Amino acid sequence: MIQEITKWIIAYGVDAAVSGYLAIAVTILCIILSCIIASLITNKIVLKFLSRVMMHNMFKWDDAIIRSGVFKKLSRIVPALVVYSYAHVFSTQIAITIQNLATIYIIITGALSVDALLNSIDDIYRTYETSKHKPIKGYLQVVKIFVYIIAGIVIIAMITGRNPVLILSGIGALSAVLILIFKDSLLGLVAGIQLSSNDMIRIGDWIEMPKYGADGDVIDISLNTVKVENFDKTITTIPTYVLVSDSFKNWRGMTQSGGRRIKRSIFIDITSITFCTEELLKEFKKIHYLTEYIQKQEIEVEIYNLEHDIDTSTIINGRHLTNIGVFRIYLQNYLYNHAKLHSNMVQMVRLLPPVEHGIPLEVYAFTNEIEWEAYERIQSDIFDHILAIIPHFGLRVFQKPTGHDLRASLGERK
Repeated sequence: MIQEITKWIIAYGVDAAVSGYLAIAVTILCIILSCIIASLITNKIVLKFLSRVMMHNMFKWDDAIIRSGVFKKLSRIVPALVVYSYAHVFSTQIAITIQNLATIYIIITGALSVDALLNSIDDIYRTYETSKHKPIKGYLQVVKIFVYIIAGIVIIAMITGRNPVLILSGIGALSAVLILIFKDSLLGLVAGIQLSSNDMIRIGDWIEMPKYGADGDVIDISLNTVKVENFDKTITTIPTYVLVSDSFKNWRGMTQSGGRRIKRSIFIDITSITFCTEELLKEFKKIHYLTEYIQKQEIEVEIYNLEHDIDTSTIINGRHLTNIGVFRIYLQNYLYNHAKLHSNMVQMVRLLPPVEHGIPLEVYAFTNEIEWEAYERIQSDIFDHILAIIPHFGLRVFQKPTGHDLRASLGERK
């Protein structure tokens, strides 16, 4: 081709010494124009046609392939194929160099296209519900690593002129170095398999890992990292293998059970605890949740004291109801009848060992709504009610003295 162009240029009276260089320049220009035309045809006609067909059919998976740019990356191979096909017009040595460079470009572009295709596979897989339980992003990243390694070996073999198998055997001798380089990826791969097979973590799970400042929802699981979106909208990135080597709390069980635990205590002033008088019991009978209990307990206590010939003139003798005991039963019945508490799960009101702040009265129950806002609202309503009715039972909540308390105490002394 160059010789024909040279003859054509000489025919126009150009010097033979100059015509050779002009012929090469014209040839290069023709190759560039051919590449541009081929690229325009591929992008403006072929790709547009494919995109229109794939975006308007009944399938959704091909939309992900279009979005990931697989065909756009593949279209970049076309100019390289044009250059490769025109390489023979140059001298043998130059032709080999051009073909090698074009081949290297094709290999790199092909690897990038496979990368994009794997991304589209992950996007398609994420549209299925099972992707939350069994993410495949980590496995796809392993495939990407192998693709790039193979591409690198082939390119090195072309540059050095050696057999790829020999290069691969040489890499085997450097396995210790490669293991060190890809340590995190190998650990992540093993951890990913364990996490997936044991169903330890899924996308959407709420996990807590205080050591790494993670407290939120899992939004991504990859080969090397797990991303957690905390409740303050910050993102915490945790190495995947850490989730196997260290402990973390997964709240998925709470979500699946449909109940969220309330476990909170109120400290009762011990000096406010006393036996119930007849007048106090009479008032307690008026309370809906206590009427039946008080009547039953009065009969039971009276029978017990009569059977054991108890001298009831002293309140210490025999059995008597206490204000904190009655209050505990009231709270228990209140929880049983609460519409927002899970009736099939544990509901309990108990007294914990006394401490310097008084005696803890603990409420232990499960709400039937697990959303954070609803849960906090239910819990707050319950304790609003508890704090408001405590004085009606002759009890006091323990709290450290405030300035108002001290002023009131000094005023009483005066």
